[in-house]
Amino acid sequence: MQKEELQTISIYFDKPKTFEPSNIKPLGGIVGLYFIFSKSIFIQYPFDKSKLLYIGMSEKKTNSIGSRLTGHFEGKSKNVGLVNYRKVEPLLFTYLNYDILKPNWDFRIEDLESYFILSFVEHYGVYPICNNKTGFEILKNDLKLNLKIDWNYFKN
Repeated sequence: MQKEELQTISIYFDKPKTFEPSNIKPLGGIVGLYFIFSKSIFIQYPFDKSKLLYIGMSEKKTNSIGSRLTGHFEGKSKNVGLVNYRKVEPLLFTYLNYDILKPNWDFRIEDLESYFILSFVEHYGVYPICNNKTGFEILKNDLKLNLKIDWNYFKN
């Protein structure tokens, strides 16, 4: 029996937005992944440098990307790393609306976040510096899809 060819979808990120309330507010009700990164500080990860600090997710409209980012901005999420990076430099963010990927993604949004984090680990050698979760697991052999993520976005 022939191995099924994986469909590949390239993931490109939108123009970065400054991490501030006026840019966060319009994201109320949007579900998906978000990426917080430094404007100019490169983190030396084991395999490469990147400005990416954190990959997060919103799994429901009541806890939307807007409310999750607000929590990080105000420090209510208790992510000390993000709070402290923001003290020394303006941060930026971008996001992926889950509704756009949903037609091609057969798993939960939590699994999508895991996929992105594990892809980051594959490219950089460790989790993003402000992500402190462990135990991510999305079995690649269950996937009928390959997401080609533009990690170079976080180097420009």
